[in-house]
Amino acid sequence: MGNKKQKQKVVLPPELPPDVPEDEIEVSDEDLDFVNKNQEYAGFVSKLDTQSITRHINRVADVKEDALESLYEKRSRKKSLATDNTQLEVDPVDALPVKTLDGEVYYRKVSKAPNNFKNAQIEDETVGENDDIARDNGVVKLTKAEKRAKLKKLRKEAKKQGTPVTEVEEVQQTSQAEVLAEVEKDLSVEESNEKKKFRLAELGTSMLTDPEGNIKSLKEMLQLCKDGDPAISILGLKSLLAVFKDIIPGNRIRLPTDKELAMVVSKDVKKTRFYESTLLTVYKAYLQKLMGLEKVAGFKRVAIRCICTLLEANPRFNFRESLLGIVMKNISSTDDVIRKLCCNTIKSLFTNEGKHGGEVTVEAVQLIANLVKAHDCDLHPDSVEVFLSLSFDEDLRKPEAPKKLDNKTKKKNFKKGRKNDDAHQVPASDKKKNKQEMMSKTREEVKAEFMAASFAQDAMEKRRIQSDTLSAVFQTYFRILKHTMHSGKEGNESISGPFGEHPLLAPCLDGIGKFSHLIDLDFMADLMNYLRKLAGGTSDSNGGGITDSSHPSRLTVSERLRCCIVAFKVMRSNLDALNVDLQDFFIQLYNLILEYRPGRDQGEVLAEAMKIMLCDDRQHDMQRAAAFIKRLASFSLCFGAAESMAALVTLKHLLQKNVKCRDLLENDVGGGSLSGSIAKYQPYATDPSLSGAFATVLWELTLLSKHYHPTVSTMASGISTITNAHDQVYRANVSPQQAFMDMKVDQESFVPKSGQKSNKRKKGGKPAALEAADGGAVVDEEAVRVKLSEHFLLVNEMEENERMRRELERTKLGLQLYKEYKKQKKQKTK
Repeated sequence: MGNKKQKQKVVLPPELPPDVPEDEIEVSDEDLDFVNKNQEYAGFVSKLDTQSITRHINRVADVKEDALESLYEKRSRKKSLATDNTQLEVDPVDALPVKTLDGEVYYRKVSKAPNNFKNAQIEDETVGENDDIARDNGVVKLTKAEKRAKLKKLRKEAKKQGTPVTEVEEVQQTSQAEVLAEVEKDLSVEESNEKKKFRLAELGTSMLTDPEGNIKSLKEMLQLCKDGDPAISILGLKSLLAVFKDIIPGNRIRLPTDKELAMVVSKDVKKTRFYESTLLTVYKAYLQKLMGLEKVAGFKRVAIRCICTLLEANPRFNFRESLLGIVMKNISSTDDVIRKLCCNTIKSLFTNEGKHGGEVTVEAVQLIANLVKAHDCDLHPDSVEVFLSLSFDEDLRKPEAPKKLDNKTKKKNFKKGRKNDDAHQVPASDKKKNKQEMMSKTREEVKAEFMAASFAQDAMEKRRIQSDTLSAVFQTYFRILKHTMHSGKEGNESISGPFGEHPLLAPCLDGIGKFSHLIDLDFMADLMNYLRKLAGGTSDSNGGGITDSSHPSRLTVSERLRCCIVAFKVMRSNLDALNVDLQDFFIQLYNLILEYRPGRDQGEVLAEAMKIMLCDDRQHDMQRAAAFIKRLASFSLCFGAAESMAALVTLKHLLQKNVKCRDLLENDVGGGSLSGSIAKYQPYATDPSLSGAFATVLWELTLLSKHYHPTVSTMASGISTITNAHDQVYRANVSPQQAFMDMKVDQESFVPKSGQKSNKRKKGGKPAALEAADGGAVVDEEAVRVKLSEHFLLVNEMEENERMRRELERTKLGLQLYKEYKKQKKQKTK
């Protein structure tokens, strides 16, 4: 056998374990703590040359590189022909086996998809591109962490594909450039805004310093108001407002005509004309800008504030009608801020008539009257409440007396006539001297008259303006009353608007009560008829007493009480010329006391009605006064401390004025000593004169003396001590309104004493119920509840028995009539 060289068997080194992505590597907190604590021992890891180590592991001794590459290709070909192409079994020499709980041993397998790697990579790239496009379009903005993750992913993909890392660096540089561009853009916008703000300040200061010399600055300020930034635009509007408020004159500006412009004038006149024309042009453009922004939601409040300030500061200047129209359009706005701005501006114009001489007042009142008519009385109450700020002369309705010349004036005129007659006999030198003196005196008189006319208003003109204003005000008031009266009728029911069913009635009644002394007597009868119907009833054709209304009233108790109050105010302000029977309004008050509810109605209005109609009234019918005393005592038992206090104060006033009504304090058997024409008390009678109140006593005061509030109990005890002696004099120091308000304020901080204690028996003591029976302050609520339930059950049984007794009597009467009918029928047949 020849010495054949045996083939060298080459054993390839085992493959390295597959690379695990860094995102999937989980490092515990303990490992991180250990590495952080021992950083000085782990520094060599960062200095390892991984490429040389890999090359050293993969090399084979005494084997050429070409042969080694062919061996690696064969190994990869065998693995590709394996049955499971998606999984790769790790060489057992390289990795330790894993033993399960069942005892089976296996090697970890790594999923591999070599054929689909490129497709997945392409999909990842397309997804990344789509994300970049979405982010560029402003849909998604990457955070810093997302940008780092994206750059890390691109580096890995570039390393696997063999592309240079410079592309990744270019992507990072482009993203940084975009961020820097955005930052520079933001900085440039902020710098430009700051420059605009400083420019506005400079222009405003220059205008306030020298308006005529820097009038051109107004155009630049107006241009800055049209900036795209809302903050700069609002700041420009406010700056122009401050400038116009300071430089606008107190009168109108009239531009020169073409004929006047053709005339030759001096430089000062030209300068003044240029200043006025520029001011008026920019002011007009500024108002047009405000009118446009008034319709924009974000600028509406600012625009309305500027308009109101300009109108209030300069009511005589040009374009006053446009400003007043915008204010009137928003006087009933649903926005509280805008509505209050407009109402306060109108009130300021009404109270400061010296600025405009009353002309704006007439225009504003007429515009409000037209607004009420156009909206069919469906406005906010503040829009009519501004009338209360008006003021009129007391002698407005009096006829103007002709002027009479005094004796001194007649003598002076006579002397002047004598001097004129004797002037023909004066020498020429004296004539010249007298002529010069007369001219100087005439100049002084003309100058004084001119100054007086410029500041003082003509009396006739002022009288005409106030007459027109008063006519428009009462026209509005009567329209509201008529609309309210017709809206309550059947078939003509009004739909409740955003401000309520009758929003303008309360301010209308307040205005009538304030200006009732200025109403013409020709309209007084119609006014009282309206108030009588609105208070809850209608007058018959003969003008007699009140009858039940054919339609249910849609007004609340407070509104009906206001109608009664206004009727009494009108009657007292025209006491000399008006003779009206107010019995109908007393009947309404007597019935409305029972309809009052604390949470629904206004206690202040009820207290005012009791003061005006009962306390301030000088004359009272005894039967009516006794009926009100009894009803107020019953009313005090049913409601809170504030209402009870107001009722007791009124009750005390009535007892002090009417000595005979003090018989109700006597505890006689069968009622008071003065029974009157009605022997039995009718608590549910609608007419106080027919209630028979003298047939009862004020037993309510005994219960009120034990009221939970000490002030009410003290007042009730004090009323009980009043005697019917005629020599006693009582003086009331508190009105029902004041008592109601004081008690309402005191009730907020008042805490009633709690008498609740446990019912447990103490050692050697009595139960809580027995302690209360012995005179203690403890009350057993459960026992009281049981007693009250038994009491009301007994009352219900009594009412039921009374009803059944009436039905039984009715049935007996029917049977008796039937028997008589049968008897008569038999007699006829015989």
